[in-house]
Amino acid sequence: MHKSTLRITACAAAFGLAAALTACGSDSDGEAQPTGAGNGASADNPFNVEPGSSVDALILAGGYDTPVFVEYAAELAKDRLGLNTTVSITTDRQTDLQTRLAAGEAPDLSSAPDTVLQMADEMSTLDDVWDSVGYDGVKLSEALLPIAKQSGTYAGKFVVMPITINQYTLYYSASLFRDNGWTPPTTWDEMMELGEAAKAKGKYLFTFGKEAAVYWEWMALDCAVKQGGMDVYLNLANLKPGAYSDPNIKACFTEMKKSVDKGYWVPGGAGTQYTQAQATWSNDQDALFYFTGSWIENEMKDLTAEGFEMTAWPAPFLDPATAKLPFDAVQQTGGEILIVWKSAKNVAGGKELLRALLSKDAATYFAKTTLSPSVVKGVVPADGWGSTALASATQLAEKAGDNALPFLMDWANISYGINTLTQWNSFLSGDLSVDELIAQLQKLSDDVANDPSIEKTEYTLP
Repeated sequence: MHKSTLRITACAAAFGLAAALTACGSDSDGEAQPTGAGNGASADNPFNVEPGSSVDALILAGGYDTPVFVEYAAELAKDRLGLNTTVSITTDRQTDLQTRLAAGEAPDLSSAPDTVLQMADEMSTLDDVWDSVGYDGVKLSEALLPIAKQSGTYAGKFVVMPITINQYTLYYSASLFRDNGWTPPTTWDEMMELGEAAKAKGKYLFTFGKEAAVYWEWMALDCAVKQGGMDVYLNLANLKPGAYSDPNIKACFTEMKKSVDKGYWVPGGAGTQYTQAQATWSNDQDALFYFTGSWIENEMKDLTAEGFEMTAWPAPFLDPATAKLPFDAVQQTGGEILIVWKSAKNVAGGKELLRALLSKDAATYFAKTTLSPSVVKGVVPADGWGSTALASATQLAEKAGDNALPFLMDWANISYGINTLTQWNSFLSGDLSVDELIAQLQKLSDDVANDPSIEKTEYTLP
């Protein structure tokens, strides 16, 4: 399912229209001049790093093999300022970071730990990185997508920098649609009409697997938030009583229930392993759509039909005339997230290495190699280097801009440990009504809300 990149949690999960949705907390209290600084800052050396100094990076060897890209950026920083970077690889960042921090040997740049919210005060703020002029002569605040800062802000502090985008949306085969004269729908009414057309061709609208049934919860809530606005999300995220009874949620669940009752889903999903279910879409082409993350092309590269033209597409509206958010408000969050520790010996060097990673040179190398969207604008060509999935996901990311939705289930699946897999397997199998689903999801939310042993985070609009 999800790549080994860390999903942004708590405050970082919650970003929205104009800026980050942030958990309540104090603003940055300011920091002293970064350690490792030289004699004077300049546009070419905005963090005043000591030329020729050493930089220590500890990077997770996850699904994207990020150490390779940090090493690439290190060469760019070496050419610029003579920095000498050592990149250490970890497969257990949590343990390795704890060991090094306890020994007073914090790395200058590292992959983020799982406990970002709890450790945010130990991390250097990155506003100066955001405001710096990048290697391409443009301020990074202008060169990067808003998601970079939005998803890296915890308790009012910008302490995490992502280098890629994890996007959650529908995917379909543009070639299959073109061959059949179909147009991807923007509304649920159009989706249901397409379901009938697909059925006439012996195909289904959707498919699901038992381990990934919750992907479709993401789509249903995507629909609800676009229709009703960010209050729908905030009520869910803040575990409000009756949050799931919101009429927009019920309406979107009802549309999905109609598609189940009409037989628009590949049968037997609750008993099917998720990659096998995905292959009915990407290889057998028995289903038209699959809702998933932007890792899907790489995950299914050996189980995708030739000429499939995998393409990202937003979740459908209920009613465009009354929707509070635009159709392009897809769910996104930052991935492959990196931090600079306050206690590091060369904070300035860590930030300089980040600046190198966010250059078009390094970002292009990353995006082309991994076929993953970058937080740096304009690095992916229109043809996505032959990847329709990458090209379309990048286009959606840039269209969404400040209207990007938070990854809607991070608060539940990660922050509070709420597991809705049983409910969604049952619902998509036709074994639960809409009211039963709402009642069961609300109970899970209420159980967490009423459990004093679980620390809560208050989400709010800035």
